[in-house]
Amino acid sequence: MKKLLPLLFMAAAQLAVAQKTYIHCGKLIDGVANSPQSEMTIVVDGNKISGIEKGYTSGTSTDHVIELKNKTVMPGLIDCHVHLESEFTKTSAMDRFRFTDADIAYHAAIHAKTTLMAGFTTVRDLGGSGVNISLRKAVAQGLVDGPRIYTAGRAISASGGHMDESDGFRDDAFQHRPGPDEGIADGKDELIKAVRLQFKRGSNLIKIASTGGVLDLSEDGSGAQFSIEEIKAVVETAKDYGMKVACHAHGAEGIKRAILGGVTSIEHGTFMDAEGMELAKKNGVYLVPTIIAGRSVMDSAKIKGYFPPVIARKALEVGPVIQNTFGKAYKAGVKIAFGTDAGVYPHGKNWMEFGYMVEAGMPPMAAIKAATTSAADLLGITAITGSITTGKFADIVAVDGDPLQDIKTMGNMAFVMKEGKIYKNQ
Repeated sequence: MKKLLPLLFMAAAQLAVAQKTYIHCGKLIDGVANSPQSEMTIVVDGNKISGIEKGYTSGTSTDHVIELKNKTVMPGLIDCHVHLESEFTKTSAMDRFRFTDADIAYHAAIHAKTTLMAGFTTVRDLGGSGVNISLRKAVAQGLVDGPRIYTAGRAISASGGHMDESDGFRDDAFQHRPGPDEGIADGKDELIKAVRLQFKRGSNLIKIASTGGVLDLSEDGSGAQFSIEEIKAVVETAKDYGMKVACHAHGAEGIKRAILGGVTSIEHGTFMDAEGMELAKKNGVYLVPTIIAGRSVMDSAKIKGYFPPVIARKALEVGPVIQNTFGKAYKAGVKIAFGTDAGVYPHGKNWMEFGYMVEAGMPPMAAIKAATTSAADLLGITAITGSITTGKFADIVAVDGDPLQDIKTMGNMAFVMKEGKIYKNQ
């Protein structure tokens, strides 16, 4: 036994020395440069990137080497607009009356893992029942696999607005009229309370809706539903609590009011006009286009009986416009961050947004940067992720093929690492 002790101590000492991981990249898109680099090595130490080296290096015999010489390596992708709690189907309208929070949580855990496996290591969840806050905690604690989550908790709208679940029902169909507790607020005082409640419950940011939406039972989703003063009250209160404000908006007037009110991003922006684009540029406001959501609901609306008639009509109005508006906004110089509205379409297909962005005139490299450096900037997390940079989290993904030549290869996700842990390596 005495002879074994020194050997045991030596073995323990060797284990105590952190093993590094050397990732050999055939092609590297680092999220910073405008051109890819060939034959590079990323060194991962623990959960962070500790080095980026030219050529293929391998460290010591105790280090781990991952061969991605025939793949394109990129920073972990960021989707700035998802809804992990849900996935829209023909039964969604009834599911909200049937599902408990436990049901929602089980579905959300599956959606989170699916999203991570598609290469999205960070997401911004823009509203649900509040289960998304618990999901964020569960992922952070390692209880379930999923992307890093920044969530708005419950989104906020006006009475009759996009988040008002009593839309389209008779007044006595619900036990009580929705209020700030449920994210329905009218006037500055109620809006301030609604923001404070979201902070209290653990939200990272605030989402409001300055217009109606497509997948609600209101008759029209294009009209403005908050005044500039109301939006300013939201933004100023959120700022006091260290939170940014994302704004769902389809109609031109609601978009302009939101920008003038000080929001950080416009979500969808379907009918954004030239004046709105200039305002966005002037105020540094991001557009998160969600083209795939518009295309998806348009396709579903063509299936008889898939949506109630009021939703089908709005979907057919929005679907053909949203991609064209994005193309105009990009060419006008509006800042773009990648976001898809995942949950409106099946989770895991987020990558299809890249194709729609490129189809509308955005170069592939710009589209990838929209989902890396620009998305990280919108979320305020450039210090920790968004690029392959020494000192940042080892959020690293790789695809088969070259997305700069064929953007559809973004759907060929072969390798996923989040904070140094490998979740996928085909």
